[in-house]
Amino acid sequence: MKAPSVWCVVPAAGRGTRVGGSCPKQYLPLTGRPLIEHTLERLAAHPQIAGLLVTLGAADTYWPGLTMLNGKPVHTAIGGAERSDSVLAGLEALPETVGVDDFVLVHDAARPCVRLADIGKLIELAGAAGGGLLGAPLRDTLKRADAAGRSALTEPRDQRWRAFTPQMFRRGPLSAALREAARRGVTPSDEAMAMEQAGFAPLLVEGAEDNIKVTTAADFALAEFLLARTSE
Repeated sequence: MKAPSVWCVVPAAGRGTRVGGSCPKQYLPLTGRPLIEHTLERLAAHPQIAGLLVTLGAADTYWPGLTMLNGKPVHTAIGGAERSDSVLAGLEALPETVGVDDFVLVHDAARPCVRLADIGKLIELAGAAGGGLLGAPLRDTLKRADAAGRSALTEPRDQRWRAFTPQMFRRGPLSAALREAARRGVTPSDEAMAMEQAGFAPLLVEGAEDNIKVTTAADFALAEFLLARTSE
């Protein structure tokens, strides 16, 4: 039986202000090339990813104009003010061949180190469960701080996970969940949150913890190190 193929939406309309500077984080250099190119190349290398849909800021002047990677089409659309707006715009801009019941991946532009094996694991397990996301159980001791920045309480870590991407859901239900969240004035922090609020229980699929999100300047050095080790 032929393995299922899916499109991947990559929201990239954000500014990445925590890194500093005027250039959006996703276009800052990582081993000599923009961060987002590493992410897109990693995704396009997976045999079950059929194409990429990247959502850009309306005034984006940094996009390199990619239309094809590893033989896979790369499409673009204009995103919105929030991540959830950009994901919805990407879902709406997918080719007509992607039906409402077809699964779609959503992946952070700033996660270039995701492992191909984890993408395949997510597609297999979350596909059978009706949708899910990569993540990892919380292993560190979790503290709650008070207003003065002191440790006020040790929180239980049982059944708590860190959420990663890709996240995978059917195109129609995810679009509907994001529209409903917008109607209620809620800004979901990820696609799983929107689906949870719509009554779904996404499957948590454990992935490698080196699937980091490049958020600060220090993360670039770590990502450069990891890229050399996570090609598969």
